Amino acid sequence: MNGAESLVRTLVAGGVNVCFTNPGTSEMHFVAALDRVEGMRCILGLFEGVVTGAADGYYRMKGTPASTLLHLGPGLANGLANLHNAKKARSGIVNIVGQHATYHIALNAPLTSDIEGLARPMSEWVRTSPDAKSVSADGAAAIAAAKSSPPQIATLILPADTAWNEADGIAQTPAPKQQPGFSTAAVEKAAKVLHSGGDTNLLLVTGGALTERGLALAQQIAGKTGCKVMGQTYHPRMARGRGRFSIDRIPYVIESALPLLKNFKNIVLVEARDPVAFFAYPNKPSMLKPEGCEVHQLTEWGENSVAALEALADALGAKPQDVKPQKLAELNKPTGSLNYASIAQAIACAIPENAIIVDESITTGRGFFPPTAASAPHDWLQNMGGSIGFSTPVATGAAVACPDRKVICMVGDGSAMYTIQSLWTQAREGLNVVTIVFANRIYQILRGEFDGVGAGEPGQRAQDMLKLDRPTIDFVALAKGMGVEGRAVTTADDLNKALAEAVAAEGPRLIEVQF
Repeated sequence: MNGAESLVRTLVAGGVNVCFTNPGTSEMHFVAALDRVEGMRCILGLFEGVVTGAADGYYRMKGTPASTLLHLGPGLANGLANLHNAKKARSGIVNIVGQHATYHIALNAPLTSDIEGLARPMSEWVRTSPDAKSVSADGAAAIAAAKSSPPQIATLILPADTAWNEADGIAQTPAPKQQPGFSTAAVEKAAKVLHSGGDTNLLLVTGGALTERGLALAQQIAGKTGCKVMGQTYHPRMARGRGRFSIDRIPYVIESALPLLKNFKNIVLVEARDPVAFFAYPNKPSMLKPEGCEVHQLTEWGENSVAALEALADALGAKPQDVKPQKLAELNKPTGSLNYASIAQAIACAIPENAIIVDESITTGRGFFPPTAASAPHDWLQNMGGSIGFSTPVATGAAVACPDRKVICMVGDGSAMYTIQSLWTQAREGLNVVTIVFANRIYQILRGEFDGVGAGEPGQRAQDMLKLDRPTIDFVALAKGMGVEGRAVTTADDLNKALAEAVAAEGPRLIEVQF
């Protein structure tokens, strides 16, 4: 048994049985080991950003880590943007990165780089196996780190000679760190805060509080105390749809966020952080809470927020009968022209039961939340790190994790081009993903940011940096070239029909929304 085979066996024994991969020369012994070891599902991505993003989506839906296989420093570097997003979402991932043979590194071959240096900013756990006999134990430690609470991104670097030399057997994965509980003192303090003040108090939630149970408890607390419940702007995963407590999010745009927050005197944070702007803008505040507003941390990220909310509800005497009924938007299939409102209604009507929505709709999707609150129950995944090219890989990983659920990926045309190779993987694996590309032919988010930072009126050269024309991108043709059936729509009626057909079909589909 060589080092690569001992690592694959250790991964499978530790419950890591999916590997998203884009290998190179240094990883060929790991690839060969996949033929000799049963139990590992290997999924090829044509770009490392697809590989790392898919591992993020897999963890968000499965709750256990997948592995990635990346080629040397440049391969890892290609995947770092989506590892950044995964780290912000607190997804557990085991990265396996090949390295030159230990005796070859000092020769400074063309692909030689500081892999540990590249890995550390996006990985909480980094280790290079020094020899073949260490590989299985190092792999087990990486698994434990990825499964810990809160989970970590673990990067194990595997020099080629440690992969091909003789190694010991399988290492048993150490018990990962268990989920922390919560502070009873924090619950008591939050109860005192929420007991008075009514709608001048805000319960700001994310993470585990956004499960169906967590939201139900927050709804009881709001009904009992009169406090407002909101979410951060973006979340790793949120339970949404009919029968679930629908909450507003803090808007991305500062001018929209400040009025919503201006009257709060207290904010109780449930795995959340102080509300801050995405960027710094001239003459605008970076901190969105009003002056004098006090902040109280109920739970940190990774603590048991559902148990904390149960304790808080109990301390406040909040019961299911305290819940105030919510008025949801009426859903009607739109007709006529396509605009933000009609697109939102069409998607809200089309979401099937138990769907997974991966949202990178950016500008087009800012109004999607109100109507989709009345859709069939579903999970909603968002980009926690802000690095674009997130959605199509995450949708791919989510579909691997939940093959019995329909995944709907919503993405702007600019973002889609970062990781369009995801479609090929979806076709090869027969994944049930519907990709909706909003083709407004511009980086519309950046056009707004140009105004937001006070850069003036864009001239021709500036506009050329923002527009996606000359030539116009044909997403239907791109999808066809990667084995995915697609169609373009220009009216609401066509969008309704395309969504119904795509949701009912098996395998991947693409819809290009031209407006």
